[in-house]
Amino acid sequence: MRGTPAVFRALIWIVALMTILPFLMALMTSFKTQMELFQGVFTLPASLNFKNYVTAWQQGHFNVYFMNSVLVVIPVVICSILLGILAGFGFAWLKIPGKKVVAALLGLGMVLPSEAFIIPLYHELRWMGLTNTYLALILPQIALSLPFTTLMIATALQQVPRELVEASVMDGASRRKILWGLLVPAIWPTLSTLALLLFIWTWNEFLIPLILVNKDELRTLPIGMMFFQNKNTIDIPVLMAGAMIVILPLVAVFLIFQRKFISGVTEGAVK
Repeated sequence: MRGTPAVFRALIWIVALMTILPFLMALMTSFKTQMELFQGVFTLPASLNFKNYVTAWQQGHFNVYFMNSVLVVIPVVICSILLGILAGFGFAWLKIPGKKVVAALLGLGMVLPSEAFIIPLYHELRWMGLTNTYLALILPQIALSLPFTTLMIATALQQVPRELVEASVMDGASRRKILWGLLVPAIWPTLSTLALLLFIWTWNEFLIPLILVNKDELRTLPIGMMFFQNKNTIDIPVLMAGAMIVILPLVAVFLIFQRKFISGVTEGAVK
């Protein structure tokens, strides 16, 4: 039994290495030349050659795709959290007729795949004249994020001690002040975790930009990467550089907000 923690620790290290090894190989390949690539997959590049990144950034239009992803992610994250706070407050603290039915519908919205409604969504947005616009990328992803956002924020708000809210009511605080002055600061770690999850999901969204947008100047990074891959099946280092442009922002954001993410995930368990 004494050796059991050591075995688990070894298994964790093995799984971690298996997870990070493909990423490290792709990262090394992005700095190699074609000649260095033929020398072996595991060989280190002679120098940090950023020429592949410049080629992918300019010739692959990753500068346009990157900006489009940013312009989509920011409003989706902000609007989803703001609307989720309002809806979650209603579910957690207000008496709403049919609350259980609405919660069940939100739960159904969480498990419903995008493939089930992407065709009706396309025809509806086309009828509204929103296809090939930024709104076609932003509005559906806000709607898809709201079920999870609402239920997660409602659960976090329910964990706030009722005595604090009752004391604020006794002091004459309005609902707006209770929400934004008391409840929202109390669940800030949860909101930080939620913002990180929404950022990752929106950044990686593939089907909605693929179907609702067909103009190159409106494509996001995952879609741009797909077309770039079809055009560059031979120059593997440049292809890996394009993949790193898509992945590295996610890694950087996660590393920056890692502590808040962990604290937000474990907050409910601690309480």
